[in-house]
Formats: sequence, C-alpha cells, structure tokens
Amino acid sequence: MSSRRTRLIAALDTRDPKQAAAWATSVSPHADAIKLGLEFVYAAGFEAVEKVAAGRELFLDLKLHDIPNTVGAAIGSLSRISPAMLTIHAGGGSAMVAAARKACDDSFTLEKRPLLLAVTVLTSLDDHALAEMGVHDGAQAQVLRLAELALRNGADGLVCSAHELAALRAEFGAEPILVTPGIRPQGAVAGDQKRVMTPGAAKDAGADWIVVGRPITAAADPAIAAAAIAAELAL
Repeated sequence: MSSRRTRLIAALDTRDPKQAAAWATSVSPHADAIKLGLEFVYAAGFEAVEKVAAGRELFLDLKLHDIPNTVGAAIGSLSRISPAMLTIHAGGGSAMVAAARKACDDSFTLEKRPLLLAVTVLTSLDDHALAEMGVHDGAQAQVLRLAELALRNGADGLVCSAHELAALRAEFGAEPILVTPGIRPQGAVAGDQKRVMTPGAAKDAGADWIVVGRPITAAADPAIAAAAIAAELAL
C-alpha cells in the first residue's frame, strides 16, 4: 500500500464557459485541481480559462507537440495564465522537451513556474494501436523509453496510464510527479479509454495525481461524484 497522498484533478471537458464555471464551483471543495484542455481552450479562449481557473489550481492540458522553438514560444505565451501544471508530448523528442524546460524557467517566476509534465502514451492507445504506428514491443516499453527521454531533458513528471505506474516507480523512483488519466470508479463506463484503473488502485500503484472527467461531470451530481472519489483516495 502506497503512503503517498494521491490528489484529484477534475477534468472539465466542455466548450461552454458557463458549464465549466458551474462544474468548477461544484467540485472545487472535493478536487485539488481542475483540468482545462484543448476542447475548452479552442472553443472559449484563454480569457475564459483565466476566469474559470481563478483561485484554483489549474492543470492546463494542451499536450504541446511541435518543433522546439514553437513549443518554447508557446509556453512563453502562457505566462499570464500561470497554470500549476502544463503538458507536452514526450514524443516531440529531446530538443523539444529541453526547449519546454527552458521556456518554463525563463518565462515564469520561481513561485509561479508550472510543473512540466510529459505525456508518454495516451490512455486511448493499446498495444494493437501502437503496433499500427510501428511500436511493436508494447505500451509499457514505449512508456519507459519516453519517460527516460523526458526526465533526462528536464520534465518534472509524466502523464501515464495507471498500468505503467509500478514500472515507472521501479525504474525512476519516487521523485517524478506521475499524473494518471483514464481513471474510472468501479462500475463506470470506460468510454474511449483502453488502459483504465480505479482511483484506489491508482493510488496504491503510486500516482501523485489522478485525472477524472466524465465519471464526475456526467454524474447527476458532480459534487457528490467528486466527493466519493476523494473519499476513496483518502482511505
């Protein structure tokens, strides 16, 4: 049983700023952070991100993936948002991760510098999907490869499936921040997620943060759903 405290990020995946704000108000007493990602940013823009995230820890999940200069410049443009966590794709390579690290260091004060988190393998991908892309030794091997690349070049942590948590802890120890999407409470529908796990199991496997979206936002009462997950993490 892991003794680390595993915290909850509520994923507010919507195009509607009013809906996102209502969810944020509802779940904030129970969630340690909120996530806003591509769907919301593209629809509502960064002013809406600032309004919804005001006074809250923000996991800004943009999964930046481009040439190093472009990624660095994009991160520099995010300094007014001051997210607590920011995502890039580890698959962008060593130079891109290093450029992202430098941009975080140069563009934010030490107190407001976001955790730079590198996405390894999306939780919607399984071994078959990876083989179609030329990765023939499975998700775990690919996650470990990309994790080593990202951490060596300055990432603070990783975004990974709960199924790779134990292997990552064994390989890299307690220091990297591990953020785990694809979390589904017992009995919840998996949807388009392929590599899923319950909140309690992800905690025991070594997650620092779990990301939960539809099981909270699609619930009849999102606050009750978030509170139930937080209670499971507290056991």
